[in-house]
Amino acid sequence: MTTVGILGGGQLARMLALSGAPLGLRFLVMDNVADACAGQFAPMVVGDYRDEATLAEFASRVDVATFDFENVPAESAQWLSERVPVFPNPGALATAQDRLAEKTLFRELNIPVPPFAAIDTREQLDAALAEIGTPCILKTRRLGYDGKGQFRIKTPADAGAAWDALGAQASKVGLILEGFVHFQRELSVVAVRGRDGEFRAWPLTENWHVDGVLSASLAPAVVDSALGEIAYDYARRLAESIDYVGVFALELFCRDGELLANELAPRVHNSGHWTIEGSETSQFQNHLRAVLGLPLGDTRMVGRACMLNWIGEMPDALPMLREPGGHWHDYGKQPREGRKVGHATLRADSAEALSASLERVGEALGRQAQVAPVIAALR
Repeated sequence: MTTVGILGGGQLARMLALSGAPLGLRFLVMDNVADACAGQFAPMVVGDYRDEATLAEFASRVDVATFDFENVPAESAQWLSERVPVFPNPGALATAQDRLAEKTLFRELNIPVPPFAAIDTREQLDAALAEIGTPCILKTRRLGYDGKGQFRIKTPADAGAAWDALGAQASKVGLILEGFVHFQRELSVVAVRGRDGEFRAWPLTENWHVDGVLSASLAPAVVDSALGEIAYDYARRLAESIDYVGVFALELFCRDGELLANELAPRVHNSGHWTIEGSETSQFQNHLRAVLGLPLGDTRMVGRACMLNWIGEMPDALPMLREPGGHWHDYGKQPREGRKVGHATLRADSAEALSASLERVGEALGRQAQVAPVIAALR
C-alpha cells in the first residue's frame, strides 16, 4: 500500500487524506505543531521543517511527498527530493514562494501582470513610487498570505508608514512594490498537471475576499467563455514552464475584459474547495492522482456551485444541511479570530436554484452580506 507524505498538517492535508481513502492510500503528515487538524485523520510526525532528523524519519516512512502550504522551506523540499519523489518539484515551490521571481516568470511567459519593482531600500521605494504611482501595495517577497505582509500605499505621503511597517523585512525576505489594479472581478483558474504532462483545468471561478481572506467562490464564473480559454492557456503555459506536477491555482484580476495574473498558489486551493461536490473529480483527488502518476480525473462540473468560507468560528450547520445541495465541512479546529475553521458548498442544477438556496442560507445564518455578491453575479 502506497504511503503519501504531506508536509503541513492543516485543512488541505486533512482533505487530501479524506479524498485519498477511496484510492486505498495511506498518509503520513509532518507538522511543527502536535494538534494540526490533519492529525485527526492521519498519523503525524511532529518537528521543525528544517530539522534533518525529523525529515529523515518522515522520508523513511513515505513513498512520495507533497505539501499543503506554500511556506514549507524550499530547501527542506529539496533535501527530501534527494531521498523520495517530491511533487510539485522544489524549484516550482521556490518560484511560487518569491513574489519577485513569480512576477518575473509571468512577464517572461507573456502573461500580463500589474507593474512591479524589487525594493531593498527606502530610496528604491521612493523611486519605484515615482515610476509606478499610487495607489500601490508594498509586500514582502516571501511568507505573506491571506493579506498578511502587505501595506497599501494610497498616496506618496504613506511611503514612510509603509517603510516603518515592512522596511525591516527588506534584508530578511525582500520587498516588492506592486501597482494597484482597479479590477472588476477576482478570478482563479484551478488546474492540475500529471507526471506525464497531462493537463486539465476546472471551470473559471469567481472569488470574493474580505480583509484579504477568501469569503466566497462561485463556479463557473459568469463571464465570457473566451476569458476561461485565456486563463486556461495562461495556467498551462505556467505549469509547463516549471514542469509542475499536481494541483495549483492561478489567481487573476479581471480589468476591462483583460486578465492580469496576481499570484501562483502551488497547492490545492481554497477557491477550488467547491470541486469536492461540484465536479466529477475533486482538486484533492486529482492532486493525488497527479503526484502518484495515475490518470487524471475529469474536471467537468456537476451543475453550479458556491463555496462559503467560515472564518473565526463555525455557524449553525442546520440551514445548510437542510438544502438539497448543501454540504458541510468542519475542519476540527478551535475557533480563533481570522482562522479558517470550515467551509460549506451549495450545489444546484441552475443559477436560479443556486441563488434561491443562497438566499435561504444567508437569511437563516445572518450572512446576507456574504452571499449578496454571489447572488448578484448569478442574476
